[in-house]
Amino acid sequence: MPRPRPALAPALELPAWSRRNVLQWSVGATLGAPWSQGLLGQETPATTLAPLNRFPRMVQEFFVEQVRAAEQLGLKRKTALRSQADAEAYVREVRELIQKSFGPFPEKTPLKPRITGALERDGYRVEKVIFESRPDFPVTANLYVPKGRKFPLPGVVGSCGHSLNGKAEKAYQSFCQGLVRQGYLVLIFDPIGQGERLQYEHSHDGEVPVRPGVGEHIHAGNQQFLVDEFFGSWRAWDGIRALDYLLTREEVDPRHIGITGNSGGGTMTTWLAGVDQRWTMAAPSCFVTTFRRNMENELPADTEQCPPRCLAYGLDHDDFLAALAPKPVIVLAQEQDFFDARGAEEAYGRLKRLYALLGKPDNVQLFVGPRPHGYAIENREAMYGFFNRSTGIAEGGTEPELTLEKDEDLQCTPTGKVADLKPQRTLFSFTQEKARDLAAKRVSLESGDLKAAIQDVLKLPAQHDPLDYRILRTIGGRRYPRKFFTTYAVETEPGVHAIVYRLTDETHISRPTRGVDHCVLYLGHQSSDADLRNEPLIKELMTAEPGVPFYTCDVRGLGESTPDACGANSFLSQYGSDYFYSAHGIMLDRPYLGQRTHDVQSVLRWLVQQGHTRIHLAARGWSAIPATFAAVLVDSVTQVTLKNSLKSYQQLAETEFYRWPLATLAPGVLAKFDLPDCYLALQAKQLRQVDPWGPLMEPDGNA
Repeated sequence: MPRPRPALAPALELPAWSRRNVLQWSVGATLGAPWSQGLLGQETPATTLAPLNRFPRMVQEFFVEQVRAAEQLGLKRKTALRSQADAEAYVREVRELIQKSFGPFPEKTPLKPRITGALERDGYRVEKVIFESRPDFPVTANLYVPKGRKFPLPGVVGSCGHSLNGKAEKAYQSFCQGLVRQGYLVLIFDPIGQGERLQYEHSHDGEVPVRPGVGEHIHAGNQQFLVDEFFGSWRAWDGIRALDYLLTREEVDPRHIGITGNSGGGTMTTWLAGVDQRWTMAAPSCFVTTFRRNMENELPADTEQCPPRCLAYGLDHDDFLAALAPKPVIVLAQEQDFFDARGAEEAYGRLKRLYALLGKPDNVQLFVGPRPHGYAIENREAMYGFFNRSTGIAEGGTEPELTLEKDEDLQCTPTGKVADLKPQRTLFSFTQEKARDLAAKRVSLESGDLKAAIQDVLKLPAQHDPLDYRILRTIGGRRYPRKFFTTYAVETEPGVHAIVYRLTDETHISRPTRGVDHCVLYLGHQSSDADLRNEPLIKELMTAEPGVPFYTCDVRGLGESTPDACGANSFLSQYGSDYFYSAHGIMLDRPYLGQRTHDVQSVLRWLVQQGHTRIHLAARGWSAIPATFAAVLVDSVTQVTLKNSLKSYQQLAETEFYRWPLATLAPGVLAKFDLPDCYLALQAKQLRQVDPWGPLMEPDGNA
């Protein structure tokens, strides 16, 4: 029977799911107790041994080096610019690379806008607007329209940060009122998963708690990767369609169209500058820094803040704003922000040089406010002044007196939920539909074609021989099935080690003993150390093949190299270190799952170097997925046992609620193959599957 689920509070009682909240999010609150229960074994408090972890900084430092190399790739191009022609060519190049990262956008469909009400205020009117960015995918927005002025007037699109109440957040109401009182039409819209656009409203009575804001973004966005979609592109498309709607209004002067937003809204302001050059000015707040600063500072970011392949292309935050050059741009930062102001200064310096080459050095500016993260009054006034100088609509930038509205008074829908509109689709319904379309088009792959597809999807690097390794000192008292074990740190690529244990009945402190061609290699779910004390499959494997050398392996980021980054005990949280590196793997075009598969391949090759040419590969849970791919690819694997392996990516993509983390998902996989294709191929290697797991990481019958 399914495990009992915790009771969940009604949606309106949930805390505002801002980025600041998420950075403080604990493991239990993140994914619910059932998700993390038992993942590291079943020891009781009286008998628990802390899992071994001798390489907690390994993964962090590896990714730091990768991101630094990507930054240098981009800087090399920037420093080579010498003339206006060079700068113009660079702007064209970054626009093309950004489009490759965000992928092709869909065809534009009718907006079907409707005004559901209005608030008449002194000096302006707030119209309640609903339009469709995609068929049956409604966007709720407020349009602030000045009164008593001669039209057309400049227009601004406002992009919200991670506020639970979306467009009604005080800081966002403030800049909308501040702009409209100075003569701008302002359209601000709810992001997906915020305000009136919650996508998982019903989940609060369901099996998996999906919190508004960041929680919805990551849950939806991770799943989208399976069908080769990027949540940031969906967010950007909403912004593009918001601009389309704003330009339908005769009150708007298309010669003066701005975009601004804070935090997540600063992200979308930056991305939108990169993907649509109709903007004439931009003011991102509390986002722009550098990818290197975020990585070095261990700062996770939402799915939409991690564009696929952008680091592989050498792109950085400043490049998205460079795509708008030489149009006016002001970078707004805060001195006490978690988005490092040093990175904002570095981005500004790069833009300043580009703008100088383009002959418009004064069109790019930087303002650093004195406060922590947020669109505070100093930053808003810097934006007003900058936009006013760009448009000539007003002088100065002092914020006028404001009267903030109640959230409910700004709602566009009768109930405050687009979920109650008919017809209406959720983001998940689009993911499910595309997964089914891809399944209908997929063809069965022959062995060679399947191997090539795995290599392509996972972006696996070339293997190298010989593999060097370290022999670590002995640690006793671990209560393993055999009395002794030797630890080998196998270098799978520079700076990365897979940690291998060889269990023995007698003490052994040197290289592996040769002379036996057969062995067993077991990959633990999240820690070989924990599984060796608690996993029945290990005892079963040892009993079935007595006398056969028995090894275990922790791939990067698991077990002995579980990261201690992104805050204390963040590993299992939805916004923690495992997600952090998975997202960066996608930006680097080296999926984290592919990196772990490479580790398994490398250890298998290392075992062959030790004389083991017939290998029984066994794995459980998370590690069963890279083990599956490696087993298909490596000929020395002659037998395969998988426990708690994911049944199929197709099922996960078609199921609204799931628990598998991003580190276990292969980006774009369903366009080419699925796990059952691998399982079919492994029948030739005596595949045995034990208690496969469905999307909820439970036995498939309960998924």
